Order: sequence, then structure tokens, then C-alpha cells
Amino acid sequence: METEIKEKLEEIVALLNDPEETVLEKEVKEKLEKILALLNNPEKIVMGKKESKEKLEKVVALLDNAMLDPDIDIDYCIPDVKTTVENCDTSSDPYVLVTYIVGDYNKPTRKIHLGSTALLSTPEKIVNQITFSIEEFKGEIDSVEMG
Repeated sequence: METEIKEKLEEIVALLNDPEETVLEKEVKEKLEKILALLNNPEKIVMGKKESKEKLEKVVALLDNAMLDPDIDIDYCIPDVKTTVENCDTSSDPYVLVTYIVGDYNKPTRKIHLGSTALLSTPEKIVNQITFSIEEFKGEIDSVEMG
């Protein structure tokens, strides 16, 4: 529960510190009310975690079944769901680690984070976003390799 409240407070601080953002009193008040609601109903956080876990399990299953390029390796750092990364950073958002095997010594990688914003979508849309990111990453590497 502490991490969720910390994240919400960090959102407020970021909003207040953004020089380009016009901060309305109403926005800050709404965010603070959400924090108070979390403090008053901690079971809501537990339900949110359960729903997120189920969604992430479905994302992993769909991604494992997706037809991806054979030169692409996928590892997961999704605590409580699937972790195949050696040094998985459990303090940050869960992520998918994509490795593009160009050659024996050239294996660029990219982390695709699955933060709270991404988890608002359906598992199918999340997998589509991940596969799009993979194709974009592969295209970037190919353009550098090919000149």
C-alpha cells in the first residue's frame, strides 16, 4: 500500500513542479482525495493488484503464443507472474526484456515497461503495443546495421 500512495504523492509533486503545467487547485484536490480513499479502503489496492496480476498472466500467455521473429528473445521481469531475467529489478515497473540477436557478439536489448498506464488497456492491446515496440526496435537496429 505504501508504494501506491508514494506513487500518487509523486504524481502530485511532479504536477506542482512542472513549469509548463498550469496546476489547478481542483486537480490537486482530486489526487489528494484518491490518496485518502486508498488509505480508507486498503482492500481496494489488494483487488487492484489481483486484477493486474491476472491481466499480466494473460499478457505473458498471449506473448508466448505470438508469432515473433526467431531472432528475437523475450525475457520477463514480472514478479509473481513470470521472471526469466537474472537480475530482475522488482522495485520498478514490471517489464519485458527484448533481445535482438544480430550476431554472435551483437545482441542489443530493450526494456518494454508495463507500468500502471499500460495496465489500463486490455491484455490484447498490451500485447499489440509490445509487438509494435519489438518491430520498431528491430527496425532501428536493422537501419543501424545496414547503414
